[in-house]
Amino acid sequence: MTARNRAMFGPPLHAYVYFIYGANWCLNVTAEADGVGAAALVRACEPVAGIETMRALRGRPGVKDRDLARGPGNLCRAFAIGPAFDGVDLTADPGLWLAADGIELPVGVSTRIGITKAAHEPLRFYAAGNRSVSGPRALSP
Repeated sequence: MTARNRAMFGPPLHAYVYFIYGANWCLNVTAEADGVGAAALVRACEPVAGIETMRALRGRPGVKDRDLARGPGNLCRAFAIGPAFDGVDLTADPGLWLAADGIELPVGVSTRIGITKAAHEPLRFYAAGNRSVSGPRALSP
């Protein structure tokens, strides 16, 4: 555990937000018991509301709706997610939370993107057929 990844060792369903490559914030959701370092990177989401605000936060007036929050850095820019959200409880925080909308989508599975360790493992999960899914289209049929 380090100061940078401390939130990843917290209880499940909390945000672990970190800066990567000197350019992007990334949002992860902690996934194990308190004290165990495990989290899932949120790579993208489909914008359904606040699209003009997201477009302004991205600073790209012409970007397509499907691309507003496509990619981990773009997602954080579109939702103004930064270090202030590191460690927040995603079931209770009024500024950033996860919620079910009652819609169940088919889940696709593929190998992870942008890693070398365990790159062959099928540990990437996505909404099959959703145009906002990030990464190569060949990995997200």
